[in-house]
Amino acid sequence: MHVNAAVRVAVLIPCFNEAATVAAVVGAFRQHLPGATIYVYDNNSQDDTKEVAIRAGAVVRSAAYQGKGNVIRRMFADAEADVYVLVDGDGTYHAGDAPRLVSKLLQEGLDMVVGARVSEEQAAYRAGHRFGNVMLTQVAATIFGRSFTDMLSGYRVFSRRYVKSFPAHSSGFETETELTIHALELRMPVAEMETPYSSRPEGSESKLSTYRDGCRILLMILKLFKAEKPLLFFSIGFGICTLVSLLLALPLLDTYLQTGLVPRLPTALLCVALMLFGAILLVCGIVLDTVTRGRSEAKRFAYLSVPATVSQDPRE
Repeated sequence: MHVNAAVRVAVLIPCFNEAATVAAVVGAFRQHLPGATIYVYDNNSQDDTKEVAIRAGAVVRSAAYQGKGNVIRRMFADAEADVYVLVDGDGTYHAGDAPRLVSKLLQEGLDMVVGARVSEEQAAYRAGHRFGNVMLTQVAATIFGRSFTDMLSGYRVFSRRYVKSFPAHSSGFETETELTIHALELRMPVAEMETPYSSRPEGSESKLSTYRDGCRILLMILKLFKAEKPLLFFSIGFGICTLVSLLLALPLLDTYLQTGLVPRLPTALLCVALMLFGAILLVCGIVLDTVTRGRSEAKRFAYLSVPATVSQDPRE
């Protein structure tokens, strides 16, 4: 599928110890997106990733702070283009779909297109990873709205206005969660397209830890929940405190109505403390909700300050 040559495309490949695969990834994207600039950002690799990428013809730069999120933060700050293709350097994503993803973003005026992984290979997409992806995607969808089936995909295409307005707080593999929620919070036009996903080539090792990174992703969802929807977040705490306080107070109230006494004073004090703590949480939520609205407006203005990326050929 043809991509307008007037549109500047940057392929961003974050790499850590990917000497076994990076040359093939660079070559594949050079073949399918011949006009694109291929950037490889080396994240303190201990093998020959940097040298292999240079020989393959990529523009190679270094990202000093360890972690995929830190690399993406650096890439988004440095690279200048109209459209950005983000892909892992492990050779698991299908470069042949890149023109299709880019064309969809341009033709429909989108800000992000996610390559939803489809694979029949058990080794490529293990059952534990599938389950974790579905669970975390559902949690995020419940809180922030449903738009994607594969929230954790590492294959994405972005508009310039998305890239230059992305805050990039996360440091590790939880960055995909932040990428998704940033689009949902600003209600950007987004889409998802299925793309083949294959197992890593021989001699290549995954850096993803199922349980550790899964917990980090879940914590990131909760942090973003607190940051982006503070009134709802703290209202849940208020509701729990109020409910527990009332449940503990009911027997005391029954005893008081029958005898006129409050024999369990510590329980009564606990009920009062829980109710007060709940009220404090609610006030925090109200105050932070006002602050968050101001932050959301600032993020929206930063997003709108960058011109939209559209196809320059009306026939496309």
